[in-house]
Amino acid sequence: MNSSETEPSPAELRAAITAEMTRTAFQKKAVSRAPINETLDDAIAFFTEHGYRSGKTGRPNQIYVMGGREGILPRVNAEILAQGNVGKAKVTMLTISGFGPQLAEVLRAYTVHLRERRKPGAS
Repeated sequence: MNSSETEPSPAELRAAITAEMTRTAFQKKAVSRAPINETLDDAIAFFTEHGYRSGKTGRPNQIYVMGGREGILPRVNAEILAQGNVGKAKVTMLTISGFGPQLAEVLRAYTVHLRERRKPGAS
């Protein structure tokens, strides 16, 4: 049996990974009523609790989210960029983007988490 029949070529594998990244891409803007540092610390804690590595990047007001293999993707990534005092004082706008089958669902859950925190009486 020829090995080229069983394994995809590097170009085919790269095309499949690119297609999966596109299919599972997540991009959304969200709003937090908390100050920027508190919002980013909450995001780091949220993603760490969900099994992803998360922390601040070298760029100001930005965090990374990294995970291991999901499906055919060898590694999944996301980033969250925060802009403080948008519109009103103490309103933080987050730009959330990432890819991965499970990570996209966790990113979606994070946007729900932000909405829950905005409700009166939420901590």
